[in-house]
Amino acid sequence: MAELVYRPVIGAALTMFKALDLKIDTQGSEHIPRTGGAVLVSNHISYLDFIFTGLAALPQKRLVRFMAKDSVFRHKISGPLMRGMKHIPVDRSQGEHAYKHALESLRSGEIVGVFPEATISQSFTLKGFKTGAARLAQEAGVPLVPMALWGTQRIWTKGRPRNFKRNHIPVTIRVGEAVEAPADQYAGAITRRLRERVQELLEAAQRAYPVRPKDAGDTWWVPAHLGGTAPTPAQVKEA
Repeated sequence: MAELVYRPVIGAALTMFKALDLKIDTQGSEHIPRTGGAVLVSNHISYLDFIFTGLAALPQKRLVRFMAKDSVFRHKISGPLMRGMKHIPVDRSQGEHAYKHALESLRSGEIVGVFPEATISQSFTLKGFKTGAARLAQEAGVPLVPMALWGTQRIWTKGRPRNFKRNHIPVTIRVGEAVEAPADQYAGAITRRLRERVQELLEAAQRAYPVRPKDAGDTWWVPAHLGGTAPTPAQVKEA
């Protein structure tokens, strides 16, 4: 079926990123399968993460169907776009419907994008992972493909104003080898392995990131354990 909405949206996003002069460094896209279903799993630090996660699949000529909260689908502007791109609405009070929808997509050979932290991490560190991604991969018989993003929080994240100026912000993307999800293993154990792999990729992306805060007022996007002033996970929990 022709992608009458998805491909134009990709074109618009690439045009915007070029206008902003973003420096996007992607490695590991070859780990995303060219055919067949897979669950693409990423950390979550920005409102734009789904766009960059999707970009990582483009070298393999794949489009990603993301699971996203249903309020995005009810918005008068984003709703028609999300439906046109065949993304998957998630109503947290009726999560089984979204789960079945995602499972059908995987079984039909689609790549489904999942942020297992469920919400943006304001500490920019990995939160706990929910087991849904692992359970989907197990039931559909597809691999989990881990990845990590870094730098996207500098463009637009929770609690900060959007930065759509031409600031040449680097974005680092790392995709790792697939994590298998055998049906005879506990989803919790698979999820722990998956989180460990995303953590490794996140640390690799952070090491590769080409810039550091320019002054003391620019340390907000760096996690506390790396010397920045982002809130710690404990501080976020207390807020």
